[in-house]
Amino acid sequence: MSEFQQYTKEQQEQEAPFDSKLIPVMREAVLTVQMVLYRTLKENMATRYADWPPEKQGRLAGAVVNNLFGTEALDPGVADFAREHRELVEDELHGLSENCENLVPFLTDALRMQTICDNQEGIHSLGCLLMARELGILREDRALPLPSTFMLSVRNLAAAHGIIEKVEAAPPPEEPPE
Repeated sequence: MSEFQQYTKEQQEQEAPFDSKLIPVMREAVLTVQMVLYRTLKENMATRYADWPPEKQGRLAGAVVNNLFGTEALDPGVADFAREHRELVEDELHGLSENCENLVPFLTDALRMQTICDNQEGIHSLGCLLMARELGILREDRALPLPSTFMLSVRNLAAAHGIIEKVEAAPPPEEPPE
């Protein structure tokens, strides 16, 4: 058994099964990380592929995100683009750890959470983790966060990227006059 297989087996044994109500919430957090990655890639590609129309830059960003997370493209144009530009998508995947270095911890956590949710629903998606490991995106030394910690960190990430509004802490209650 490889070190990675042992690691994931130990992680799965430590994890209590998710409450079925928690899975949709966790999936939403994973989708939020995907949105942040898409926006980041699109901004990055606007510079690196400045001669391309924005639609083509967006399709490349979408193809990279879909490939990393093992999801089907909802837009047929993105699926066609991914097939036609397979080598370019591969190159972009190999550059993720460098081009999106600040997102790597979030990508690690999101891919792990996606795999756990998939596992709870009987879906085999370990391939995404193996690919992320190969791409240098999976930080195996990073502790698996609790669901609440993951959701909070994703919320802060989304707020930092302008996807949601930042939540301000409520002021302390006023003391009644004496």
